This record gives sequence, C-alpha cells and structure tokens, in this order.
Amino acid sequence: MNLRLNHLWLTAKADISESLRSKWFMIYATVFGGIIALLFAFGLTESRIMGFVGLSRLLITYIQLSMAILPIFILITTVRSVAGDRDAGVFEYLLSLPVSLSSWFWGKMVGRFTVVFLPVFLAMSGSIVWGLIQGMEIPWSLFLYYTAFLFALSWCFLGIGMLISTLARSPDVAQGSAFLVWLFLLLFLDLILLGVLIQQQVPVETVVAIALTNPLQVFRTASMLLFDPQLVLLGPSAYLILDHFGQFWYLIWAMLYPLLLGTVSATIGYLLFRRGDQL
Repeated sequence: MNLRLNHLWLTAKADISESLRSKWFMIYATVFGGIIALLFAFGLTESRIMGFVGLSRLLITYIQLSMAILPIFILITTVRSVAGDRDAGVFEYLLSLPVSLSSWFWGKMVGRFTVVFLPVFLAMSGSIVWGLIQGMEIPWSLFLYYTAFLFALSWCFLGIGMLISTLARSPDVAQGSAFLVWLFLLLFLDLILLGVLIQQQVPVETVVAIALTNPLQVFRTASMLLFDPQLVLLGPSAYLILDHFGQFWYLIWAMLYPLLLGTVSATIGYLLFRRGDQL
C-alpha cells in the first residue's frame, strides 16, 4: 500500500513538473491572473450590482468568467493526458517499470488537478490579499463558497477529461470530443435544448431536473444564489429549485454533485483504461 502511494505521489510530481514547464500552463495561469488584474484596473470594485460592491462585486464577476473559461481549459489540456501518452509510446516504458496502472492513472489525475486548480485559487486569493492591503471589507463567506465551487467544478471536468482521454485513441479525437462535450453542456446551459423540450410540452419539473444534471448549470445557479437568494433572474424555475432544495441544501448539492460526477467519470475511465489495450 505504501509503495503504491509512493508511486502515485511520484507520478503526480512528475506530471506537475511537466505541466509547469509547458506553454499551456503559462497561458492558463496568465489568463486567470490577468482577469483579476484587469478587474482591479477597470475599477470594478467601485461599481455596484444588486447591492454588492468592492471585493464582493469583483468575485461575482470573476466566478462568472471562470465558469466560461475553466471547463474548456481543463478538458482540452486533460484529454491529451492518456491519449497523448499512448500516442507518444509512453506506455511501452510504463509497462516495463514497477508502477501499477492505478498509481499512474490516479497520480496523473492528482497532479493535473493541482496545476489546474491552484492558478484559479491563487488568483482569487490574490484579490483578497490586495483587498486587505487596501483596507477593503473582505467577504470571507463568499470567498469560501466560491473556492469550494471552483474546487468541485475543477474536479468534475478533470474526471470527465480523463474519461474522454481514456476512450479516445488519438489526441486529435480526444480534443474534438472534449470540445463537443463542452458545447453540449453549453447548449443545455443556455436552455437551447431545454427550450426544445418545453416546446414538446415536457413537464417543467422534468426540464428543471435535466438542467440540474448539467454541472455548469448547477455551478451557475449556485453562484447566482449567493447574491440573489430568491433566484429572481431564473424566473419561475426558481420556485421549483428552492421548494425542493432550499438555499442551504442547494449550495451543498452544488459542491457534492460535481465532485461525485467527476469521481464517477474518472473511475469509469480508470476501469476502461485498466482493461483496455495500453499499446
């Protein structure tokens, strides 16, 4: 057991080192750091939305931007993980080393999660540090909730990315599949496909239930709930959500569901990876 954990840690460490040297990570970190810098530069902390001002206003905008950027960044970079190593012939060397497939797979996932989550979290933490320096009021509860949401969203799409990477036989197919998955979830997010369901007179409860299986929709609704407790922006569907969940339990759902979805996706990916042809 200790040997497997050691191999898992070494695999994660190697993946982190490789990612830190790659160009995509520099672009990824620059994007999120640049978002925070631009939001401060444009004086967003001085504007007001629904009574929120200062860092609260900045964090609300940051979380909405992260929802659009984070999933596609994670999917595109992660799907090349297994498919790319297979295409590069890495598995031929892996099978000759005393490293179990489970240690390699989960080590890759832990390492990749570290490099995709930390830049997002550090950028948001940097805004808190700057706010402390400037003497602003710090919305600690909002910061903690958003950290938990970003953690869950990162793990969710990382698990989906690992599953796609396992199924795809080449990096190009993996990237194309990742983009299609992201586009499919966006269609549900923008209620395009759900609008078709409504036109077919599907019960509203069913439509809302389908929408809440979309991790992007769950994330978006939960982030809205923190500054709009009545979910006025969602219209009548807010009544169904609040009546069935309540504010507190929906926030819990928004944290647990993406974590569960990511874990299940990664587990399925691992089982397929272990049973499949590694070469």
